Amino acid sequence: MELTADGPTAGRGDRARGALLGLAVGDALGAPAENLRPSEIRRRWGRIEGFVSDDPAGTDDTEYAIFSGLLLARHGSALTVSHVERAWHHWIADLDEGPFRGAGFSERGTLENLRRGLAAPISAQHRHAWSDGLAMRAAPFGVFAAGRPAEAARLVAVDGRVSHDGEGIYGGQAVAAGVAAAMVGAGLASVIAAALSVVPMDSWTARSLRRAVTAAQRPYPDRLTGERAVRSAVVIGGYPWTDLAPEAVGLAFGAFTAARGDFREAVLMAVNMGRDADTTAAVAGALAGALQGASAIPRAWASAIGPVRGSCLPSMRGYHVLDIAELLTPDDAEDAPGGRGAPPAPDREHAFTAPPGGPSPLPAVSGARTRRAGR
Repeated sequence: MELTADGPTAGRGDRARGALLGLAVGDALGAPAENLRPSEIRRRWGRIEGFVSDDPAGTDDTEYAIFSGLLLARHGSALTVSHVERAWHHWIADLDEGPFRGAGFSERGTLENLRRGLAAPISAQHRHAWSDGLAMRAAPFGVFAAGRPAEAARLVAVDGRVSHDGEGIYGGQAVAAGVAAAMVGAGLASVIAAALSVVPMDSWTARSLRRAVTAAQRPYPDRLTGERAVRSAVVIGGYPWTDLAPEAVGLAFGAFTAARGDFREAVLMAVNMGRDADTTAAVAGALAGALQGASAIPRAWASAIGPVRGSCLPSMRGYHVLDIAELLTPDDAEDAPGGRGAPPAPDREHAFTAPPGGPSPLPAVSGARTRRAGR
């Protein structure tokens, strides 16, 4: 299935920048609210309407999305599970980076399995194979396979077989397909339909997504009531883990639907619903950014996003999500602000130097960004 535009007009390169910058913005906005209940968020900040940190930064969501985007840029539709597994070893599992620097339990379980010598798909057989760790890094696949939701879903499942299974895979597929549809301006209903078309209709993911979207489409007397309705439609009360893929994906699509695709409203609703707020807002931001383009992202938010710090994946330090947008849409890069003409970053040269024992499995970036987006 290929989709054509019937929504807002924007170029493919602008939508790519919108999707990946939107992911990073949502991640940074939601990070302080991660694992909090809405009542706790209101008690600390009232309603979050922007960054609540003086030094906002992305988390594992952005760094793993960059990692997967670089891998996809190198291999494209020829990507195999072996490519993904090898990259996990070279750039994550086999590096001596000291204590684990922070990511979800799915990543921790995968790394432990890989370090024990287990291979995919057995490496994904751990307690948290259903987490949202694949959904959080799925947007680059939708950017690459713009207008081809089925191909985006196929490719993200290849990536996910190293770390996820079952509902964890389905969550990634729904996000990748939704972004692929949004990348050609397919319209709100078509984006949702694309996400549902690539996962089993009786799956937990599909049920959560349908429930959230249905709740989001109803009229409410005020914004808070609407947020509570969407959250109640999806969240399992009392369950201690917040990184459930069906839940996070459902909440993200619910926020995207309630906002009618508006970037600011979608991301802020996702943040203020709490739970795994960084991932939920990252996914909502990727969907809305792909649909509306980078110009829909408030300039102050875009300007706060710099190259990632490697706080989770040290090997990704210094790369910017806009680099990934350029790599995944090379035909549109000449028109991108700070695109191919941007100066190289000297401190980035190390990042994809071949590790001991083999060549780099990932591409270099021709135009590295040493400044924050939007400046």
